[in-house]
Amino acid sequence: MTSRSEALFESANQCLVGGVNSAVRAFRAVGGTPVFMRRGEGAWIEDVDGKQYVDYVLSYGPLAIGHAHPAVVDAIAQTAANGTSFGAPTELETELAEKVQSIMPGMERLRMVNSGTEACMSAVRLARGYTGRDRVLKFRGNYHGHVDALLVEAGSGVLTLGIPGSPGVPGAVTETTLTAPYNDIDSVRQLVAEYGDSLAAVLVEPVSGNMNCVPALPAFLEGLREVCDETGALLVFDEVMSGFRASLGGAQAAYGVNPDLTCLGKVIGGGLPTAALGGRAEIMDWLAPTGPVYQAGTLSGNPLAMASGLTTLTELARPGVHAAATAWTGRLLDGLRDRAAAAGVPLKTHQAGTMFGLFFTPSDSVVGFEDVAACDGDRFVRFFHGMLDAGVYLAPSAFEAGFVSTAHDEAALAHTLDAAEQVFANL
Repeated sequence: MTSRSEALFESANQCLVGGVNSAVRAFRAVGGTPVFMRRGEGAWIEDVDGKQYVDYVLSYGPLAIGHAHPAVVDAIAQTAANGTSFGAPTELETELAEKVQSIMPGMERLRMVNSGTEACMSAVRLARGYTGRDRVLKFRGNYHGHVDALLVEAGSGVLTLGIPGSPGVPGAVTETTLTAPYNDIDSVRQLVAEYGDSLAAVLVEPVSGNMNCVPALPAFLEGLREVCDETGALLVFDEVMSGFRASLGGAQAAYGVNPDLTCLGKVIGGGLPTAALGGRAEIMDWLAPTGPVYQAGTLSGNPLAMASGLTTLTELARPGVHAAATAWTGRLLDGLRDRAAAAGVPLKTHQAGTMFGLFFTPSDSVVGFEDVAACDGDRFVRFFHGMLDAGVYLAPSAFEAGFVSTAHDEAALAHTLDAAEQVFANL
């Protein structure tokens, strides 16, 4: 019998590229048909056939306080009744910026944008304009949006000049992009010894969320800060995923390492599309209209996204809320490891606040892209489908992080661990 999701996917393929509007949703990495969702509440989502799942995707991170939180829904509705966009300043923009500053003091100036990709693209342009240099250093396994200059593979060498990572990206566009292995400060220092005078920025995910969840080693981030101080390059943290998740104040607060610029997204919009670039005032003021580096966006700071983000951060910043969700995430991973061990399944986990990663490997060390790529992909596919059948929704890729919300409760935990026990037994 054909499910409604299968029928909808067949229709979608007639009008949408690959039947989806974001590549990972197509289930190409795991096989099968994508599940079409129709509603969510708290930690749970429901598909078009009426089946419910505990959700660990949470729109790939934004829903830090769960689906359809009443305060967020109310804020969006009240704001929409007064207009959805003006192309003119509103008070909500300032209120959200002030809320971010109260959580991340290093964000002395902000510029609201519409996506994490746009924030990273703007950060690179600003760094180049401010420093007068062209080169940017990024790390293998870190994703900074589909910006041409940042879609770069690291290659097999320790130090690799950028080559295009996608058809449609000219080689000339990536000639100024350098790459190095993640969590390897020695390779960075070797690269900087040759190119440091031309380096505008070091761009890094302090907690990588696009090769699954791989936190940076503290010494790695500290070393990057030192390298940037020595060369005059800007240290840019891509906290589109880790912002308000690795800790309330993001990875920079958790590690105690201060970047020059920070890219935020996902949680800052509470489920609506918005993002931000922020950092030291003397650098940010190089953006137009106060400076010569141009950046603009018609829907940047639109009232609906500002209301959703402000309400989400206000709820998340209530005393004890983030800490409780972080503790819940730890209990989830403890339970998964225990059940995997009982079934003889090698499982390594990572946690960064309310982000987590699951790795089917006997190795105790998963610190870079090569480690993630060496994990048992076939076992992950079987685990994914087993959990999906049991009503637990994980990202359909071994290279995506998992997320927990403040709405995940004892019922969600029990359901997840009961499902995992059965699935591990079949692996």
